[in-house]
Amino acid sequence: METNSFKIGCATGFSGDRTDGVMPVVQSLVATGGHALIFETLAERTLALAQLAKNRDPELGYEPLLVDLLKPVLGTCLQHNIRIVSNFGAANPPAAARRIKALAQELGLRSPRIAILAGDQLAQADQLAYLREQLGPSHFDGMDIVSANAYQGAHEIAQALLADADIVVAGRVADPSLVLGPALAHFGWAADDWHKLGCATIAGHLLECGTQVTGGYFAVPGLKDVPGMDNLGFPIAQINASGAMTITKAAGTGGIVSEQTVKEQLLYEVHNPAAYLTPDVIADISQVTVMQTASNTVSVGGITGHQRPDTLKVNICHHGGWLAEAEISYAGVQAEARARLAADVILKRLGNTMKLRVDLIGVLSILGDDNGEYLRKHSPGAARDVRLRIAGAHAQKDIAERVLREVTALYTCGPAGGGGVRTSLRPRLNSVSSSIPRDLAPASWCFMEEA
Repeated sequence: METNSFKIGCATGFSGDRTDGVMPVVQSLVATGGHALIFETLAERTLALAQLAKNRDPELGYEPLLVDLLKPVLGTCLQHNIRIVSNFGAANPPAAARRIKALAQELGLRSPRIAILAGDQLAQADQLAYLREQLGPSHFDGMDIVSANAYQGAHEIAQALLADADIVVAGRVADPSLVLGPALAHFGWAADDWHKLGCATIAGHLLECGTQVTGGYFAVPGLKDVPGMDNLGFPIAQINASGAMTITKAAGTGGIVSEQTVKEQLLYEVHNPAAYLTPDVIADISQVTVMQTASNTVSVGGITGHQRPDTLKVNICHHGGWLAEAEISYAGVQAEARARLAADVILKRLGNTMKLRVDLIGVLSILGDDNGEYLRKHSPGAARDVRLRIAGAHAQKDIAERVLREVTALYTCGPAGGGGVRTSLRPRLNSVSSSIPRDLAPASWCFMEEA
C-alpha cells in the first residue's frame, strides 16, 4: 500500500473518440511518475451493438478501436508499470484480452498479465425472472432482448490490480469505477470509507467523458473560447490519500482546464448533486469547491460520500424495429414551398402506415417535435436552401423501407427540382432501465489464463 498521491489519466470518453490523444497522456504520466491509464468506451447502446457483433462472431464484441488505442502506448505502459483499466471488453472481455495478448506478441513485448472482469451480463433464469417481475410480465415478455447488464463496481478492479495485473479488461462497470478501482488498490482504503470513495468516484466522473473537462463539448466562440480544439488534451487527475484532487491535462496539448470546464463536467448527467448513485458509493457534491490553482490546473474539494445502494442499476437493450431516414434537397425560388409540398405528399401516402417525422433543415429541424406541431404552426417562409428529412420507424423492415422508396420517387413524382437523395435503413435498439439486488448479480474476476 502507498500513501502518497495517485495520478491517473483518461484517453477516451466514448467508443469512437479520437485515438491520437492517448500518447500525450502516457508521456505526461511517465514524465510525472503517473500510475494508471483508463479508456472509457461504453454507452448503453454501444454494449448492445457489441453483443450483436459477438452473436455474429464469437471473437468479436469488444471495442472496435481496441488495437488503435493500445498499439501506440502498450509497450510504454508495460515498461513504466502504468496500469491500464478499461471497459473496452464490452460484451466480450475474454476476446478483448486475447486480442491484447496477441498485440503484445506482434509488438515483441513481454506478455502482459491481463485480468478479466465478469458478472455484469444477466442471462441466468433467476436474474431474468427478477427483471420480469420488476418490469411487469406484459412489458418484459414483449421485448426481444439483445443485452441485459448490471453496472458493476470498482472492487474487483482493485483486487485484480493488487494481484499484479498489468491490464484489467471489463465489460459493464460504472464509468467512475474505472478510476476508483485503481485508487482503492493504490491507497488501500476500506470498502466502507464512504468519504474517500466518494472523492475518487467524482475524480472518475470528471475523467469519464475524456475531453469534456478540458474544453470539449464546452466551447462557444466569443462566450467560452477554447484554444487548440484541433488538439484537445485528455485529462489527468491527481488524487491524494485524503481524497483531495486536482484536474489537469496532458502536456503540450490544446484545450483548457478551468473552473468553468470542471463545473460543467461535475454536473454532467447528475440528477441530484447530493446523491450521485454508483455501485460503490453515493457521492455527494452538494458542498463541492472548485478553484483554479495554476494554468490548466483546478483543485476540487468539499466532496463526500454515503453508503452504497443496495441494488445495482440494470440496462436492458432490445430490438425496436427498423428506422428509415431519407433526405432530398430543394434550392432557389420557392424552395421552402416545394419542400413543404414534398413532405405533404409523403405524409398523405404513408401517414396512415407509420408515424413520420418531418424536418425542414434550413427552416426548422432541431427545434421541431416528432408530431410536427411546431412545424405546422411555423408560418411558411421564403427559404431558398432547404433539405427535407423524413424519418419513420416500424417493426417490419419492408414497411419501414417504403419511406426510402417514396422519398426517392420524389425525383420524378414530387415538386420541381428535388435532388441529392440519401437514404438509410437500420435496425433500432431500444433500452429500458431497472435494478437488481447485488446477490443476484455477483461480480468476479480472474486472469485470462484461468478464464
